[in-house]
Order: sequence, then C-alpha cells, then structure tokens
Amino acid sequence: MTGHDQVSEEEAAARFEPPSWDKRYCGEEQIWSGNPNVQLVAEVSGLSPGTALDVGCGEGGDVIWLARQGWRVTGADFSANGLARAARHAEEAGVADHTDWWQVDARTFAAEGRSYDLVTSHFLHPPDGGMVEVTRRLSQAVAAGGHLLIVGHAPSEMFTHLTATHRNAMFHPEDLLPGLPDSFEVLVTEQRLRTVTRDGKTLDILDSTLLAQRH
Repeated sequence: MTGHDQVSEEEAAARFEPPSWDKRYCGEEQIWSGNPNVQLVAEVSGLSPGTALDVGCGEGGDVIWLARQGWRVTGADFSANGLARAARHAEEAGVADHTDWWQVDARTFAAEGRSYDLVTSHFLHPPDGGMVEVTRRLSQAVAAGGHLLIVGHAPSEMFTHLTATHRNAMFHPEDLLPGLPDSFEVLVTEQRLRTVTRDGKTLDILDSTLLAQRH
C-alpha cells in the first residue's frame, strides 16, 4: 500500500482502510498488471497444488495464476470492489470454477476452522508494524505440512518520498518471525532484488520474502 504522491499523514492513514481501496477500485482502469508476483512463482512452482488462500488479493492476479497451476484458491481482501474485479477477471480467465472469494480484513482475520495448504500475502502493509500480528493470524489458517508465504516491501532509501506512516508499514522478513508459532519451520528469510520499470525509469526494489512450513 504505497503511493508516489505527496500526502499528509492523515491522508496516508486513510489509505490503509477499506473505503480508500473501494474508491480506488471503483473505476474502469485496471490498477495492477495482472501478472503473478515474482516471489509467488519462484516459491510455489515446485509445490504440489492443493488449497490456497491469497490474502490481500486485490484484482486477483495471483489467484488466477494459482488456479491455472491447479490450485483451488480463495481470494481474500477487505475491498468489496476489489473482490468484484478479481471475480470478473477469474471469469474472463476461465478459472472461476477453481476460485472462491472472501471479504475480510487481514488485521482481524480469524481462520475459524478453515485451513489451506498454502496461505500467501503479497505487499500487504498494515500500519505501525501490524504485519507481525497479521502473520500470526494467517499462520492459523495453514494446514499441517502447508506453507505460509509473505512478501512485502523492504525499507529502502527509494521510499523516502513517502510518508512516515507508509515507510513504517514496510518490513524486513526477519521482523515477522515473532508472529510465527513454534509449529513452523522457517525456510526462507531473504531480501530479494527485483527490477521494475516505472514512469520510464528502471528501479531495483527489495522484496522481503518469508516462507515457512507448518510441521
């Protein structure tokens, strides 16, 4: 949840709430590329398909990719408009019968008996270090033998133009370890370099990547 324009701290805080994202998703313009996130492809391609939960699924790019790999996927997001877009994109991609949708805020997420072979979240950045608590909550939805994959922006000088609220929401992968129960084995804690082009400029971005497996 980052932006490139100058905003006040109050405006920045509002961007972490559902109304802001519902407004962002209410138009016709597609926000994201629709391509799967790089670290998802890197870590999941070698896994046997099963059930998956993608939290903060946005327009559904990762959900669609997982479904195409043979996973039965639930896309979860706190934006109703985002979920509507994702469902439409899944229909257009021909994978609607492999997908389900769940409107839920990751900050108050509760598994409530649901479990998945893969729980994944990409670039979800609740404020004030809240991703540690989100990690704890998401871990509860991982089935025995299943995997938890969390990827986000690492703090970097390239983000100095953002508000403190946005910068403080970023994390290093090891920052999330206190949120993992003892029943998990940590497989990956890495900052991975990813090259992107934005506004005609080539940028190197670090992806904080945490992969863990439940015993």
